[in-house]
Amino acid sequence: MLASSRWAAVWNVLRLLAAVAIITAVIGQAVRTIGIGITDGSHLPTVVTNFFSFFTILSNCAAAVVLLWAGGRWAVARRTRRADAASAADPAALAVALASVTTYMVITGVVYNTLLRNVPLPQGVTVPWSNEILHVIAPLFLLLDVFLGPGRRALAWRDVGVILVFPIVWVVYTLVRGPLITNPASGQPFWYPYPFLNPNNPDLIFPGYAGVAFWVVVIALGIVVVASVVVAVGRRRDHDREASSVGVSASGGVGSAGVSGSSAGSVPSSTGSAGPASGA
Repeated sequence: MLASSRWAAVWNVLRLLAAVAIITAVIGQAVRTIGIGITDGSHLPTVVTNFFSFFTILSNCAAAVVLLWAGGRWAVARRTRRADAASAADPAALAVALASVTTYMVITGVVYNTLLRNVPLPQGVTVPWSNEILHVIAPLFLLLDVFLGPGRRALAWRDVGVILVFPIVWVVYTLVRGPLITNPASGQPFWYPYPFLNPNNPDLIFPGYAGVAFWVVVIALGIVVVASVVVAVGRRRDHDREASSVGVSASGGVGSAGVSGSSAGSVPSSTGSAGPASGA
């Protein structure tokens, strides 16, 4: 069923709807955050940059783009009546992109719901429905996409390294930028998107950057594990799809041979019946 063109249609429509939901949630939270910044008289460029410095926002934006790409590719293939292309294996670039955003979104969901959900925030800072879409619903959809999404192709194990590039760049950016920014809300001479990346946080397991390094290593290992599972599932599904295709082809070949054999077998019978008729 997962390889059928009908399932490809259903799931790609869901991908497009998920992308729209994510975009709506990001916009909803952005409007709230920027509105608060304007009301407080904060430096607006800093407020906007800080908003797009959250891993949650970046991973959700990337997920929306990739889901639109996947769904749009299916829509174009369907419109041009290329039914096989609509349900075939994804192009390599799309496959890597899907594996990457799936990994980031799963990590976003796990980290938020285990480390950040109960962190107290000023009243009215978050938009509840947006928060649930970005941290729960969208990550769950991307996780389901690993197992149910059409076209998931096999990736090389080295692609796990490709998936790691963005989180590494983001951590470096965050730690370099953090001490250079004045917190627009509190006036503190630093700003970090998450408490476990803030070396000034007294609640870290170890003080200072040692505590930050601990969480960076833990989350990095989590990313490697999730990325490896995503790649492994994709490889398995691609193998099963190829095996199914070979099985169908073999069945078709046997059926054709059987028909040919039956036709050949009917020739002597026809010849035999013609012989007595001629003799008569």
